[in-house]
Amino acid sequence: MQGTVNNVVWSGTWVAQRLGVELEGDEKLHDLLGLALRRNPKRAHLLVSNVLGKHVPQSPAVVYGQGFELGERVRELLGADEAGRAVVLGYAETATGLGHSVADGVGLAPYLHSTRRSVPGVAQAGGFEESHSHATSHLLLPEDPALLAGDGPLVLVDDEFSTGNTVLNTIRALHGRYPRERYVIVALVDMRSTADQGRLDEFAREIDARVDLVTAASGTVRLPEGVLQKGQELVAAYESAQQQGVRAAGAAAAATRVELHWPQDVPDGGRHGFTPAHRERLEHALPAMAERIAAALSADARRVLVLGFEELMYAPLRLAGELERTLEADVRYSTTTRSPVLAVDDPGYAIRSRIVFPAHDAPDDGPGERYAYNVAGAGFDAVVAVVDSAADTPELHAPDGLLAQLAAHAPHVVLAVVPSYVPSYAAAPDGSVPSYATAHDRSVPSYAAAHVPSRAPGRPRATERHSMLPEPLRGPAFSSYAPDEVGWLLQDLSDARLEAPTEEREEAIQSGGAHYAESLPVEYQPSPAYQELFHAALEASAARIAQAVGVVTETVLAERSPRPVLVSLARAGTPVGVLMRRWAQHRHGLDLHHYAVSIVRGRGIDANALRWLAAHHDPADVVFVDGWTGKGAITRELAQALVEFEKAEGVSGFDPEIAVLADPGSCVRTYGTREDFLIPSACLNSTVSGLISRTVLRADLVGADDYHGAKFYRELADADVSGAFLDAVAARFDEVADAVESQVKELLSADRAPTWEGWAAVERISEEYGIHDVNLVKPGVGETTRVLLRRVPWKILAHRGAGSDLDHVRLLAEQRGVPVEEVPELPYSCVGLIHPKYTRGATGADGKAVSN
Repeated sequence: MQGTVNNVVWSGTWVAQRLGVELEGDEKLHDLLGLALRRNPKRAHLLVSNVLGKHVPQSPAVVYGQGFELGERVRELLGADEAGRAVVLGYAETATGLGHSVADGVGLAPYLHSTRRSVPGVAQAGGFEESHSHATSHLLLPEDPALLAGDGPLVLVDDEFSTGNTVLNTIRALHGRYPRERYVIVALVDMRSTADQGRLDEFAREIDARVDLVTAASGTVRLPEGVLQKGQELVAAYESAQQQGVRAAGAAAAATRVELHWPQDVPDGGRHGFTPAHRERLEHALPAMAERIAAALSADARRVLVLGFEELMYAPLRLAGELERTLEADVRYSTTTRSPVLAVDDPGYAIRSRIVFPAHDAPDDGPGERYAYNVAGAGFDAVVAVVDSAADTPELHAPDGLLAQLAAHAPHVVLAVVPSYVPSYAAAPDGSVPSYATAHDRSVPSYAAAHVPSRAPGRPRATERHSMLPEPLRGPAFSSYAPDEVGWLLQDLSDARLEAPTEEREEAIQSGGAHYAESLPVEYQPSPAYQELFHAALEASAARIAQAVGVVTETVLAERSPRPVLVSLARAGTPVGVLMRRWAQHRHGLDLHHYAVSIVRGRGIDANALRWLAAHHDPADVVFVDGWTGKGAITRELAQALVEFEKAEGVSGFDPEIAVLADPGSCVRTYGTREDFLIPSACLNSTVSGLISRTVLRADLVGADDYHGAKFYRELADADVSGAFLDAVAARFDEVADAVESQVKELLSADRAPTWEGWAAVERISEEYGIHDVNLVKPGVGETTRVLLRRVPWKILAHRGAGSDLDHVRLLAEQRGVPVEEVPELPYSCVGLIHPKYTRGATGADGKAVSN
């Protein structure tokens, strides 16, 4: 039925009745789409999405959720390995925000969108035409040439997949330059005709690649004969009679300007590339930016529109999402557009009103009209216009400009300007424009610099540099482990002064003045009572840990490599790697190589350590090992870092799948257990990890050709229990062997795909407790213990009924004056909350000063 949707008039009824256009397909198709008419010589009708956030103001949660869910489906389709190597490409202007949301859902994928705005100094990586569009030329302007040059899957995102011409032409052009084995096309709706549906398989055979399609709904538009001419006549008649949207000149706009304090070096969108590391920094900054916008709104604003600007869709969408979560108001989101559409004030028509204003960003194709739809007459108390700095021009503020037009329809207009991101090499000293082939060699682009050390001009590949790198450090000169137990691909910083008081570190980290890896916390010296707890916990859990060690080791041997090279992520992964090596030796007589390397959240894995490993071992044999997963941040960090390393160094084969002892966050598929129980090695710091500190990455100590650093605390030898922990667990190997064999058989035939439920739980807790920063929520026994030992804790959430596994947590919390709150239905045994927005003198949940 085309007349109503859920007892509401369908917003395509007006067009359907007058032109005979029929929309057929999935039940939810009419909820997703309406119809309008546009002045276009190639296509009369316009499919108007109700969930895209372009023409129809919509809840930002709905808009973002549509793209994110599609991205999750792509991740499920590709699997963890290929998803970690994927790149997402969105189409300007309509799908820039949708594509970015899809990239978020994929999880580890960098994002790029095409653009119609050329940027001086940035050369093209390609371009293509959109046959049915009113503005056809698309440019591809990635800052990092390697972004499109990899061989991982390319995910192409558009709002609709109609004829398929635009997407297939894009793939054909890129495939000729950067061939790859797999493409995924993503769209909100698949509207191909029956004749077009067979083209995709033919095209895949033509280019000898796999091409998949992921959509939210599918259907067909049936057009009667002569619809184009009839539609053009209808548009002309209505525009002549109504003269809708004619600009009304007025006084210069007096919008309230808000300073967002946009995070430095985070791009405003995907025009030049946007990476997971950029995403993490933006997530951290969003709550404060939304607070600044909210403060500029009047207290009685009950209906608020956040209006983005043409290709600038993602940044205003995320700001709108934060406002929607925090304001007691109806928040909606849409953007301005180049697309000319007829407006008809009828409930059965998708475009009820339009505002017309002059372009205000000096577009390449010259001045012209721009539009904002369904804003006039919508009853908004306030409109927050979000533009980039390139569009903050006199035309924006002119009497007939966008701000003045908005002011005629809303009592309050707020302007927020996002700085336009320009690649680091774009402004050449001599004013010249670099060619695409040489742009990367003129300087290191910030895209690459933000993740892992990129290949500087003339820098050799990894295989040419390994002789420059020192051999691994080994005990007893570095660590209390035996020399054959582990080789540390680190540099010894034992003589450097790196420790800082906990409160000073927390204040510097949260203010953005320092990274957590630039200093070390003062090593916790356990009290006699705490030491007794450690030994009691070790005695009680040794067999349980031994079984988990056996399960994860046997899984690795069965699925990954018969002679794996174990590479632990220092520091928590190192005791687990040693135990896995001992299991392989005890049960199978295998003498496995084992190394420890540094990985730093937000900065990636030690690239020099990877170069050494690639020069001495087959990367395909390397298995990365960690102690446990919390929300999965390190899992994501490793996957992205390996993608960047392959692009920068040309070394492939490293598998990003981490093997862990415990996976309570359901972030990996290779694990010993998914239960969240006490692993005694989490109770202590260096004294259970070979007397080695957490790793350090600081520019004045770690050069481009150096490993990351760490300290060897020789002076703590009397308190060292590293060997005792290993021996206690290894002594139980034989008694758990049968249980290990049985469990491994079950696991090898089970569906172990990560669900990332831990990440979802952390996001929920972050919002429920008003923290708005997932990095301050540390789930699981191990991470909670780290919060109590290293950070400034705010409160501890404990699963109601949790037993002795949390005895040490309760003792540490009591010593630090931190409240423990019992919570039902917590997916972890406990969760540690770091004090949000900490400064020295901050108070805890009970109003008392935080103590150390």
